[in-house]
Amino acid sequence: MHPSATSRPTPEPRVIGAIPARYGSTRLPGKVLREIAGRPMIEHVWERARRAEGLSAVTVLTDDERVAEAVAAFGGTVELTPAHCASGTDRIAWAARRWEAEGVVNIQGDEPLIDPAAISRLARHLAAGTGDAMVTLAAPAAPGDLENPDVVKVVTGVDGRALYFSRAPIPHRRAGADSRPAALRHIGIYGYRRDTLLRLAALERTPLERAESLEQLRALENGIDIRVLFVESGWPGVDTMDDLEAVERLLAR
Repeated sequence: MHPSATSRPTPEPRVIGAIPARYGSTRLPGKVLREIAGRPMIEHVWERARRAEGLSAVTVLTDDERVAEAVAAFGGTVELTPAHCASGTDRIAWAARRWEAEGVVNIQGDEPLIDPAAISRLARHLAAGTGDAMVTLAAPAAPGDLENPDVVKVVTGVDGRALYFSRAPIPHRRAGADSRPAALRHIGIYGYRRDTLLRLAALERTPLERAESLEQLRALENGIDIRVLFVESGWPGVDTMDDLEAVERLLAR
């Protein structure tokens, strides 16, 4: 190298944190704007995402002006997306077509206790250039999780890639089996390579996806591998008023 030349570090891949946040909710209408400890739920999610490491930017994606106004009021970044986006994945993919990003982390807008370290782990995995198309998280199942259809379970191969996700009890615990693999609770946060996200959103819904009502099965049915990273525990989301009150008590402590 010429003595006057200077080397520049290679910039890290750009990974964007995306928070899909719709106003409508069957069990708890307007839940992303419900107040928890004096602030709207979406603000708690935004702040925790902003504390994560490895994200180049964090943005809320919504099709509702009320949500957009609330996010702007607390200083967050927000993009309005079309009402025809059927899912959070569709909403993110619609916006990601214009983003100069190599990876995207899908952060649920109804998880005000989400762990910033978990978001960081997915962002770093995407930035590390492992070649994984998708990555998600799982934790050991708690008592009662296996029988609970609201808790999604996942089984993996020895290489750490997902074999199947289900609301049913998996793996089956056969009486007298020599070994019983630990049941894993899926944690619904995803990292995607941008090209994989756009491909996934363009695919038709698949039979297993429809049967289980689990969008990630569309990826598996179309040959898209999902890497599963393991964490010690998850965090509660908010689907009902009881969930909301429980989260508020946790934050108060």
